[in-house]
Amino acid sequence: MATKKQVKKAASKKAAAKKPTAKKAAGRKPTAKGKMAAKAKPAPRPAKKVAKAAPAKGGSRLSWLDGASHKPLIDRYARQLKSFLDAVADGVVEEHELAAQEGRLVKLMKDVEPKLSGELHAKVTELLCELTAYDIMQMMHAMCENRPKSVFQG
Repeated sequence: MATKKQVKKAASKKAAAKKPTAKKAAGRKPTAKGKMAAKAKPAPRPAKKVAKAAPAKGGSRLSWLDGASHKPLIDRYARQLKSFLDAVADGVVEEHELAAQEGRLVKLMKDVEPKLSGELHAKVTELLCELTAYDIMQMMHAMCENRPKSVFQG
């Protein structure tokens, strides 16, 4: 049980946390009339249009393509998956995280594949192959774009 002194100390900390702090006018210079000029504010960044995460089972259908640009949206949905966010949160994908992702993929493939007709199975197989190739190509392009342009000459 907390003593009166501990309770009083905790209450004073809460009150201190609620007090507004005065900010310095850093970067301001007096104008010709002696008033302080307003600090220049950076232009606000335009809000990024973020695709909604993939719906839960039985949810509404999300388009695979952006309506305006006709670019694939699957990668945006994938980047919002909890399993993906958890795996990349520390900046390293560990072997057990990769194995868990493979397990989820295999489970879904086993669930969906038998439900497809022969013609639809061929189309979905082609779609998955093209999507995988696109993802690999995007990753390789990003790596090349971010590679240093000059060669070290020591």
